[in-house]
Parts: sequence; structure tokens; C-alpha cells
Amino acid sequence: MAIVLDGSNANTVGIPNLATAQASTSGTAITFTGIPSGVKRIFVMFNGVSTSGTSNIQIQIGSGSVTNSGYTGGASRGTTVSDNSTGFVVIQNNTASNIYSGIAILALFNSNLWVESGNTISNASDAATVSGGALPTLSGVLDRVVITTVNGTDTFDAGSINIQYE
Repeated sequence: MAIVLDGSNANTVGIPNLATAQASTSGTAITFTGIPSGVKRIFVMFNGVSTSGTSNIQIQIGSGSVTNSGYTGGASRGTTVSDNSTGFVVIQNNTASNIYSGIAILALFNSNLWVESGNTISNASDAATVSGGALPTLSGVLDRVVITTVNGTDTFDAGSINIQYE
């Protein structure tokens, strides 16, 4: 396995790199940028995350800017299943009083096409979300990951989110 320094000697490709966790206690989106080229897998980790409303929580990716269309796949929680084309749903059938923890894995399939699989669970007994599918083919190398709600207006009000990439 080749290890490539990015010039800052802070990030490398080929070994796990942990970003700085971001508090998900305000705002409508959590954004991670500066992901170096050559990354083939990204772990998006949720720790006690909650929002102010009931809109599903989704992951969006991008190259230079966020891509907000072309997502395929779905998520299920209990007997409720949802599909969404504006991002990849990772917390589905959201309830404002629940807090969620878990992980979503983004993997490079080929060229600039990414796929996702994830599992999150909340403090409610029926609140496990299982997700999977394909993210859009990007116009260039992935350099950002955004976590937001489908409606884009519910705000985060608890927990933290982090990524690890390799």
C-alpha cells in the first residue's frame, strides 16, 4: 500500500485519518471539506445526534460544491422505507425527541462513483435505520461530505459528527 503525504504532513492517503469532530448542536448542516484526493473510503460517525424536527437526516457529497441530486437507494426503519434523490438518507423516520448514533460507510466504487451502507440506532426501541445504495457520479474527485436534513430547515440540536477517511 502506498502512503502519500499531502504536503502538510498532516494528512495521508492510505492510512486512516480522523477529522476533527464537529458539534451537531446548531445549524442546518455539518460540513467536512478538504478531503484529499486518493481517498477510497469515508466513515461518517454519529454520536448522540438529534434535530429540531422530523425531517430525515441525509449525507451529500461533492467535488468543488455539494451535489444535491442523483442519489439512489433507500433506508428503512421498522416497517417504514424511504427513497430520496437529494442525498443519502442515514437516519430515517426521524423524531425530534430521539438521539441517534451509528456509522455510514462511503466507498469509492470506480472513478468518481461512490456507494454507501450504514446503520444507526436511537434511544427508541424501534429506531434502527439500515441504509444502502449508490451516490451520484461526481464531476471530479470527492472533496466534501455534508450532513443535513432532507427539508434543509430542521436544525441540529444535540451530539456530534465526525469522519474518518483512508
